[in-house]
Amino acid sequence: MSRHRNPRRRGRSLLIAAAVSTSLVGVALATVEGLTTAILVDRLVWPLARLMLFIAIGLVVGQFIEASGWTRHLAVLARPAFRFGNLGDHCGAAFTTAFFSGTAANAMLYEFYQGGQICRRQLYLANLLNHFPAYFLHLPTTVFIVLPLTGKAGAIYFLLTFGALVLRCTLFLAYGRLWPPDRTCHIAPAAADRTPERTPPTESVWAGVRRKLPPRLTSVAVYVVPIYIAIFMLNALGLFDTAERWLADTLVTGFIPVESLSVVILGFMAEFTSGFAAAGALLDAGVLDVRQTALALLIGNIIAFPVRALRHQLPRYMGIFTPRLGMQMLLLGQSCRVLSLAAVGAVYYAVG
Repeated sequence: MSRHRNPRRRGRSLLIAAAVSTSLVGVALATVEGLTTAILVDRLVWPLARLMLFIAIGLVVGQFIEASGWTRHLAVLARPAFRFGNLGDHCGAAFTTAFFSGTAANAMLYEFYQGGQICRRQLYLANLLNHFPAYFLHLPTTVFIVLPLTGKAGAIYFLLTFGALVLRCTLFLAYGRLWPPDRTCHIAPAAADRTPERTPPTESVWAGVRRKLPPRLTSVAVYVVPIYIAIFMLNALGLFDTAERWLADTLVTGFIPVESLSVVILGFMAEFTSGFAAAGALLDAGVLDVRQTALALLIGNIIAFPVRALRHQLPRYMGIFTPRLGMQMLLLGQSCRVLSLAAVGAVYYAVG
């Protein structure tokens, strides 16, 4: 399951990634109208450098937690739910970590998976359940933007998205409970049955982190850098805007009033706050009522976020996990998210 453990193989992979990345940058400069070196540095180089920095921090945190034996301590809060879902303490530790860093949580999960401490099913379920802490990680920022702009409609929108989150997390745990893992899946023993583990010395912990981090970060960079550049190119060429516009024209008109269409379009075509600002303006003007506005925001969420996830999260997922595994996990997570939001929205539409 490990990637690029051989130094020569890692070196070849780095050279190939560097060649592909350089070629992509050259193609972008030649084909994207108005793209200059200054713009490239501002919109590609610095964001990519920040992304790699956060991934490196996440890898360090994840490896330190694992090597220092803190897994069982971090899993305490999530232990009852994760024991119910047959997921164990390793998944619970990653879940707790996700409240602070989604990158560190995913890095921990993959390290556990590589080490045989969790199986593939547990890896998938734990990653899906990490949507719960991710929701709260960004909640303070979004609440103080959305509520002043949209008032009661924004509050309903948050209740609907939270209801969808609780629905799918409950179903994930129920799935783990009803279909227990086979013998290839590791389940941490109950706290009462566990023998106390001796905490390793700090020096040995950091020695392990220093030993594992360079090859791990190298294997991540091999995928993240060229994929990030490729997605930057597709975005600069307008592919994602075209996809979002097509989704709006195809999916929206039949579900909500035509007047609300502008709210949804602005919600994903412009900056994050623009859609909510437009919704608030239409609500204040009496063009939309509270129910229509909440539904418009929810549908904008359904349409916009899967495309944004591919745009922003795909390089990170394919780097931390393998490209195939990362793509599968991202698509599965977004599919579950869309289905749960659609289900909650349909119920609200029927009874509202």
